[in-house]
Amino acid sequence: MAPEKASVTVTLELEAGNASLMILGKMLGPTGVPPFEVKRRYDTATADRRGEIIPAVITVDARKRWTMRLETPPTASLIRAVLGKPGSPQARHKPVGAISRDDLRRIAVRKLPDLNTDDVAAAMNIVAGTARSMGVRVEE
Repeated sequence: MAPEKASVTVTLELEAGNASLMILGKMLGPTGVPPFEVKRRYDTATADRRGEIIPAVITVDARKRWTMRLETPPTASLIRAVLGKPGSPQARHKPVGAISRDDLRRIAVRKLPDLNTDDVAAAMNIVAGTARSMGVRVEE
């Protein structure tokens, strides 16, 4: 009996409730996973969060069986949603705004399942670092 091939993992950042079939087809085509079925399942699972970007991690085994796991939105998109505008093209030289500690805490708590820490304070530091790299200050 031949050894089983390793599984393939594809991570896609898609719009919640409205996944692009073109992106799905392009990324999943080589894996043999039906993009229409992934779109249907993704759109159903994320319909209540329309407008957000929800990453989906799709794992495909050698027999073309697949599973989908949803993650929390990217930290930068959560900061942009709170700020109401995009980040700065020159973060150190042209700040674009500020977010409060309460907003920082809300984002950190939401991102906690996907971060490599269980401590909210450490998660807040991680989110604050992303905010700094976007040209966003954190108000005390």
